[in-house]
Amino acid sequence: MHQDDYFFCGIGGSGMLPLALIVQSRGGHVEGSDRSNDQGRTPEKFDWLRGQGIALHPQDGSGVTRAEQVVVATGAVEDTVPDIGAARRVGARIVTRPQMLSQLFNAAPTSVGIAGTSGKSTITGMVAWILHQAGRAPTVMNGAVMRNFVDGDHPFASALIGGQDLFVSEVDESDGSIAAYDATVAVVSNISLDHKSMEELRDLFGGFVARADRAVLNLDNPETAALAQGLVEAGRPDAVLTFALGNDEADLSAHDLVPQPTGMTFKFRDRKSGANLPVTLNVPGAHNVANVLAALGATTALGVPLDEAVSALETFTGIRRRMEVVGTANGITVIDDFAHNPDKIAATLKTLHAFDGRLLILFQPHGFGPLKLMKSEFIEGFAGLMRPDDVLLMPEPVYYGGTTDRSIGSEDIAAGVRAHDRHAEALATREACGERLITLAHPGDRIVIMGARDDTLSSFAERLVERLKSSV
Repeated sequence: MHQDDYFFCGIGGSGMLPLALIVQSRGGHVEGSDRSNDQGRTPEKFDWLRGQGIALHPQDGSGVTRAEQVVVATGAVEDTVPDIGAARRVGARIVTRPQMLSQLFNAAPTSVGIAGTSGKSTITGMVAWILHQAGRAPTVMNGAVMRNFVDGDHPFASALIGGQDLFVSEVDESDGSIAAYDATVAVVSNISLDHKSMEELRDLFGGFVARADRAVLNLDNPETAALAQGLVEAGRPDAVLTFALGNDEADLSAHDLVPQPTGMTFKFRDRKSGANLPVTLNVPGAHNVANVLAALGATTALGVPLDEAVSALETFTGIRRRMEVVGTANGITVIDDFAHNPDKIAATLKTLHAFDGRLLILFQPHGFGPLKLMKSEFIEGFAGLMRPDDVLLMPEPVYYGGTTDRSIGSEDIAAGVRAHDRHAEALATREACGERLITLAHPGDRIVIMGARDDTLSSFAERLVERLKSSV
């Protein structure tokens, strides 16, 4: 990084905040703006950023004043954003967040890129914790807060500041930026329809694993299994490390999975060494066992001994907003969860249904676009996995303005779920859903708050717990 004067437009975002902290740790002077800060949302986050010595400006272009500044924008560079307009006027260089991140990533002598439709943040957190515990001092860029690294000084631990030799990052396919990353170790957890067509996804993921020295791939997913086969056919069998649940053909496999109220126990098997280790995991769900295998694959490829890695994972405490228990009041448990596409929703519902209790689900869609693209998958997912007494409540999708096609809304999904004899309601606002939850909830119920791209969902979940306490 030659220039050391940076302005992050949208600095509070889940992908921007950790990147800004990493840039600052390497000597960059960092300033920024954020619409949420201007609107008074999540004030504690912005107070903390100011405490880190980061000057915050209104998002009106007033903070971009000189050609020496590098203005970092989210993936889409919109000239209508005042900061971008100001950058053009003063002649400041504009880079996108993926460009900036991929430059840092590719500059590291050793890099681990973690990709896939689901599980990226959790696998990144697991790899971070293993490498940290092994004394490898990784620098880690995650799109979510890693609970193992949260303390009084670091409440928003979505970045881990380590050395410059080893860089671990979540890598995103949704904007196509995965094409810019050249990883030493490439991890692909799974591939399913989320933002792009399957043809585009195959190209993007195929290129990503082909450029890597080693690829850690999931045999349980047909698309990632095909990537493994492709590397073998290209004459690179040694570049492939596979994992799967209950499949001895995979290099790394998990057997005898037993759900626990707050986690899982299972047997971990390494095909090459024949090692068979019992593992106790303190995050729930079979999907998290698959995430463990992916993380062990990545750290094994970097030379961390398996027993050390497994031992670190037993103290892994999870990722914020990944089936995070917010609190219990009057026998009702409130869970905050990032699930926002059909795969993630399915993983959450299956995990929660391993134990008794009705689910009251509030699902806030993160946009009108995904609802239209995946309408039938959303309906089939909820209808197929909800039990007869479960209830789904949906406010309208998050909408920040713009020209989005709003032809498919929450009522379309709710009506589809009702057609399968399951209880679903669409309400105008999240507040109305909250009122309904308070009315519906009885001891033994679990309330699940689901959705992405909205930091206020967590505070909404916390307020629900407080209201349940006082609604005796």
